Amino acid sequence: MEKYLNIDHVSIEFPTANGPFKALDNVSLKIDKGEFVSIIGHSGCGKSTVMNIVGGLYQATEGGVILEGREVNEPGPDRAIVFQNHSLFPWLTAYENVDLAVKSVFKGKKSTKEMKEWVDHNIALVHMSHAKNKLPAEISGGMKQRIGIARALAMEPKVLLMDEPFGALDALTRAHLQDSLMEIQTELNNTVIMITHDVDEAVLLSDKIVMMTNGPAASIGEVMHVDLERPRKRLYLSDDPKYNHFRSEVIHFLHERHAKKVA
Repeated sequence: MEKYLNIDHVSIEFPTANGPFKALDNVSLKIDKGEFVSIIGHSGCGKSTVMNIVGGLYQATEGGVILEGREVNEPGPDRAIVFQNHSLFPWLTAYENVDLAVKSVFKGKKSTKEMKEWVDHNIALVHMSHAKNKLPAEISGGMKQRIGIARALAMEPKVLLMDEPFGALDALTRAHLQDSLMEIQTELNNTVIMITHDVDEAVLLSDKIVMMTNGPAASIGEVMHVDLERPRKRLYLSDDPKYNHFRSEVIHFLHERHAKKVA
């Protein structure tokens, strides 16, 4: 049976003054509906390039992406992206930022009342109802990112793409948002692809960890299936031999790749 999302033999080259630069070489990955997949690797290994091809922002030179039987060749609301920078409109309130996305997708499909209720629902989902009328400048970085996630979820995407969404946050805020994301993903059964540099984050959140080789011409080195039971509680996992095994395997892969790069 065909997988929900199929990244099929994808390669991409970018033109440069010194000739074509091959960023990815023959990347193939199959993802089930509802899976949480993390892509990890050293800087320059093409993690974000993979995500941008799935998001329709880049066109593969070879191969392609199939989502629910349809080829992905341009951006669309079925794939929402959350970047490290929250990217909120500074002149709009938290509510208005989410509302703008909802209207762009559901105008003519939902009534005004239904759209308002849907905005409120998604803001509540990320625990931001108390600050929905505040401007981005009036809330913290973590709160801004929560609104960014709410805006993405409100579009009801088939795939939620997250490019190091917690990378700019302090450790405590990051942990809170990771826990919130696990709750949301459990409730909604979203298909999520997340780019990260953080090994603990990848093991905690993921069903599958995709480890990229170093670039140029990066490809998938290993794919690890993380079969830890859900719901996952970080306080208990630190002493879990299985969790520490997965963590050790990812660190070992990254260390090996770094050693080869330095050599």
